[in-house]
Amino acid sequence: MVLTVGEVHTGLLQHSTSLPPDDVAGILALVPGERVRRSTRPIPYAVSPEVLTGVDCPLATLSGRRAPGAGTAVSRALITGGHVLQASTRAVIEPASAGGRRRLPWSHYLTRPGVLEHRGAWSTDDLRDGFLAPTHAPDVLDLGAIATGLMDDLQLSRRLDAVRPFNTPRTRLRWAVVPPVGDGARRVELAVQDGTLRTLLLSGTPAEIPTIVELCEDLALHDWLLSTLLSLIDRAHVGGGSWARTLGRLRPAVDFLLHLWMPAARLDDGVLDVWAALEHRPGLTRQWNASVQRIRDQLAMATVTLLAREPAVAP
Repeated sequence: MVLTVGEVHTGLLQHSTSLPPDDVAGILALVPGERVRRSTRPIPYAVSPEVLTGVDCPLATLSGRRAPGAGTAVSRALITGGHVLQASTRAVIEPASAGGRRRLPWSHYLTRPGVLEHRGAWSTDDLRDGFLAPTHAPDVLDLGAIATGLMDDLQLSRRLDAVRPFNTPRTRLRWAVVPPVGDGARRVELAVQDGTLRTLLLSGTPAEIPTIVELCEDLALHDWLLSTLLSLIDRAHVGGGSWARTLGRLRPAVDFLLHLWMPAARLDDGVLDVWAALEHRPGLTRQWNASVQRIRDQLAMATVTLLAREPAVAP
C-alpha cells in the first residue's frame, strides 16, 4: 500500500509591513525560469515552484526498527496576505520498485520525483505511525528539517527588512494520507501534540493527493492564525492591567491577523468534507470567532472608558 506523508511549517514573515506582491514573487522564485503562482482573491496568496531534495536515510517506524529508504522529497513555499510564510514538504513512500533490498544509483530515484522507496517488507501502519510520532530519532527521515531549512533561507532574503512585527513561534503540521478502507468513509484524525506540533491522519485516493496537500497547507495556516491569536490574548493580560497596555498587546492581532481568516476559500470541493469534520470537532472557526469577539469587546470597553474620562463640553 502507498503512504503519502508531509510536514508544513508556518510562521510570520520577518518584515515590518505587508510585503508587496512583486517582492513576494521575487522571494518565492526558487527555480529560475519557472513562474510563481499568484492570486489576489479572496486574499493575496503566492506559491513557489517545487524543488526536490535527495533523501537517503532510515524511515521512522512505530516498532523502532529502521526501514532503509532513498529517494526525493518535494518542497514549496507559500506567502499569504504578505505576512505569513509557509514551507511545505511531502513525499510518497512506496516499497522498492526494483532491486529488492539493494540500494540503487541516484539516477533511478531521480526519475521518480517525490517518491521515497523503502527496502524490505514494512507495513504501512508501522511506517505511518512512526512518521506521525511526536518525536523521532535524530537519524531518521525528517521532512520538518527540510521545511525548516527552506523557511530559514527565505527569511534571509534582501527583500525583507528583518523587522519582526511581534514575537510568535512557528507551528508544524505533520500529516499522513492512507488509502480508504471499508465503505470508503473519509478518515480524519487531528491531534494537538504540543504548543507547536499538530498531527493529521487522513484517508484519500492517489488522485486526491494534490488537493489534500493544499488542504494541509490551508489547515496549517489557520491553525497558526488561531494559535497566534490565542497567544496574543493571553499575553495581553485582559482585565489585569491598564487599557493602554492591553490594547497595545492586542494591536498586532488587528494589524496582521484578523483579515486573514478564510478557511477553505481556495480548496477543491472534493476535500471540503475534511474542513466540515474539523469545524464540527474541534471547531476551529467557533474558537476563532469567540477570540475575535473578545478582542472587539476590549476595544469597545476601552473606547467607552476613554470617552467617560473626557471632560464635559459646555454648550
